[in-house]
Amino acid sequence: MQPKLSAHFASRKPSVIRLAQIEFAKRTDTTEAVNVAIGNVSLPMHPAMTERLQQAGRPGYEFADGVVQYTATVGRQETNEAFLNIIGASGFDTDGLLSQVTDGGSQAMELLTIGCCGPAGGSEAPLMLIDAAYTNYKSFAERLGRRTVSIGRELGEDGCFSLPDAAAIEALIERERPGAMVVIPYDNPTGQLYTREQLIQLAELCVKHGLWLVSDEAYRELYYQGDEPVSVWGITENEVPGITGHRISIETSSKVWNACGLRIGAMVTDNAEFHARSVAENTAGLCSNHIGQWIFGSLAHQSHADLQSWFQKQRDYYREMLVAFTETTRRLMPGIIVSSPDASIYSVVDVRNLVDESFDALQFVLWCAQEGRTLVDGRNLTLLTAPMAGFYSLPEGAANPGRTQMRVAYIETPENMGLVPQLLAELLDAYLNR
Repeated sequence: MQPKLSAHFASRKPSVIRLAQIEFAKRTDTTEAVNVAIGNVSLPMHPAMTERLQQAGRPGYEFADGVVQYTATVGRQETNEAFLNIIGASGFDTDGLLSQVTDGGSQAMELLTIGCCGPAGGSEAPLMLIDAAYTNYKSFAERLGRRTVSIGRELGEDGCFSLPDAAAIEALIERERPGAMVVIPYDNPTGQLYTREQLIQLAELCVKHGLWLVSDEAYRELYYQGDEPVSVWGITENEVPGITGHRISIETSSKVWNACGLRIGAMVTDNAEFHARSVAENTAGLCSNHIGQWIFGSLAHQSHADLQSWFQKQRDYYREMLVAFTETTRRLMPGIIVSSPDASIYSVVDVRNLVDESFDALQFVLWCAQEGRTLVDGRNLTLLTAPMAGFYSLPEGAANPGRTQMRVAYIETPENMGLVPQLLAELLDAYLNR
């Protein structure tokens, strides 16, 4: 008699951000892929981090003797100081903030879902998302047996995602009684930038209804309009009385610092009890990668001026590609909708004006990965994107806006990113006429 999988495992499918890559790996022809399905940044790390990477095993340095022990569960002090130094370099007061190192931002998402949601005071307390939302929040909630609720945004013809008004958001809160609200100010997947006023408005609702305000700040400093970053740590008691103790931010080495594979992140909060309980919960996981912590810890010693110069360099790099992609795609594919390039490293493309009701972006993405190709400068190429349906949490039977949408990540070289509009146009044309 064969052992049985759990119901969760039996129903589990790959994340939509990995799906195209998994399918493409099965191909046996000579087609090359331009992979913009996942935010796997390919730029070098900050020089201080690179220097530590090169030093790691040399005589006189941290791991010269080959010994790599556990750290404290909360993480190395230097690594936590690095995360706080970065927040400070963005212009925010770090007094009273408590940092816990995690295995990338992903583990912080999992811990906050455990800590903020689920049975509490006789209430189910689900996790509240603002759709379209980063798909892994939903995945972690499902893994942990927590429910998610969401309020939707619509992608307009102008490329802007509309944020629902405060009354609609409050009605959802009153109806569903969530434990926490997740906000991604520099939005993944939409590329939308929340204004400071919008974040304050959401903070007021969290205080009024006793919710945790979770701000995913993986892309803080990657903004392409305005002069200052937006952060949960920029909200003052004068603006939102009672906000202290409600806030959690998710930090990571992956994006602004170009160290996706380092798998170092942090969860920062101004609530001492939440911090202590979270560290206690994570003692079962022992600690995060010691070598990764040591490498990232180098940023604790960089001046704010140095870090601000780094931020500007990253913004300049991405801004140019986002603008070029948006303009070229709109020119090559009249009628296509490309989300406004305001922040982060993503755009959403919506082909709803170019296709009929039978079109499914998931099937198009799979076709591109499994068999699609087009000839560009003597090379057979295909394009890997992420279907957007997986970024929406909708009631069963509801129409999913992601049916005609795909996410593009700006992580290939500028040369390859320059090919994406052409690849998208030619592959979509071939798919529709196959």
